[in-house]
Amino acid sequence: MSNMGVMSTCFCVRSFVHLLRPGVQKMGYFQLHTASSCAAKNHYEVLVLGGGSGGITMSARMKREVGAENVAVVEPHEKHYYQPMWTLVGAGAKQLATSGRPTASVIPSGVKWIKSSVTELDPDKNCIRLADDKKISYKYLIIALGLQLHYEKIKGLPEGFNYPKIGSNYSVHTVEKTWKALQDFKEGNAIFTFPNTPVKCGGAPQKIMYLSEAYLRKTGKRSKANIIFNTSLGSIFTVQKYTNRLLEIIKARNIIVNYKRNLIEVRADKQEAVFENLDTPGVTEVYQYEMLHVTPPMGPPDVLMNSPVSDAAGWLDVDKETLQHKKYPNVFGIGDCTNLPTSKTAAAIAAQSAVLDKTISSVMKSQLPTKKYDGYTSCPIVTGYDRVILAEFDYNSQPLETFPIDQSKERLLMYYMKADLMPFLYWNGLLKGYWGGPAPIRKLLHLGLK
Repeated sequence: MSNMGVMSTCFCVRSFVHLLRPGVQKMGYFQLHTASSCAAKNHYEVLVLGGGSGGITMSARMKREVGAENVAVVEPHEKHYYQPMWTLVGAGAKQLATSGRPTASVIPSGVKWIKSSVTELDPDKNCIRLADDKKISYKYLIIALGLQLHYEKIKGLPEGFNYPKIGSNYSVHTVEKTWKALQDFKEGNAIFTFPNTPVKCGGAPQKIMYLSEAYLRKTGKRSKANIIFNTSLGSIFTVQKYTNRLLEIIKARNIIVNYKRNLIEVRADKQEAVFENLDTPGVTEVYQYEMLHVTPPMGPPDVLMNSPVSDAAGWLDVDKETLQHKKYPNVFGIGDCTNLPTSKTAAAIAAQSAVLDKTISSVMKSQLPTKKYDGYTSCPIVTGYDRVILAEFDYNSQPLETFPIDQSKERLLMYYMKADLMPFLYWNGLLKGYWGGPAPIRKLLHLGLK
């Protein structure tokens, strides 16, 4: 799940920041929707909703833009997690404790932390309502609320996690259960699922599958295991170049892949998983499992459902190039909560943050945004305890690789980047607003050709 691109040190991150600042054009006709505001108890020039990857990095960038005292972050949780590490936690390669830090430690110094959740957005009056019914008004709003996990949409969950043999790398409460289920595996089916909804880090459901297969080989249990990947999708990956290589790995490791299979029920007391065949709706298949890894259905946060700022599906409706809202010009979005047609990853957030920084800066100056987001995202597909395929691609599902080598090959170097370098870059580069993705490095390594 770690997807932030590549870099060697924090110094290098800062040295490339200046490459991300193109000029802007004047926009005389541009009018912000900031005239009306509700009778609020507090007002901030920039209000950030969400203290995850996108929210923290944008609060750091906005602090430099307008000053810390003019920025506030709304976030209810006391702990901030680097979730891409949970792939390795679920496979026993990392400890859960190393993936989290206190939220107070990642919010930029001087920026106001509002410890609450958002219950309503009123963009026509430039304000939001908090859980305690308090109102906060703003001049500019950045929405970075992430997405919501829906284990409850699978019959038998989340209560099924109280039983052994089942886990999920997508929740802090269940990721260690994955490792326990893997360690306790004896004989039978090890099943890994992919839901019939958008997900964050689309490669993660199969990463744990490859790691589990490697662990069972290492511990001498592979001959007693059927490794099964039941996915709602019709292909193993969205980019053909990486799909071809992954299918080779799947064949070589004797992994069973069933397409168009959606998990609809878990009978944890019987160790049974029920799947619907999406090609023949209503037809179900029951699998006995010795280990089950669940990737839950996901969707927009409740506060965005039926909100004025959302599209028909509930995702934040933003321009895919500038990340500015399509209706409200003083509202912006970043990350998993948006309807941007790219994979929802930390790498995508990094690239988006560089563009959004420029977009907001231009809007503040009544200028037309010129920097455009190309859909860059990255998925380090962990295929073993020492191998990673570093997939990088754009809106068109075309490879957009940083290194001048074939990144579809499994490499030890890429594993160390995933396991060690990317967490460092996350805490010390992205969250501090200095890392905006590997585009400048890609251009340098490809001699300006990409």
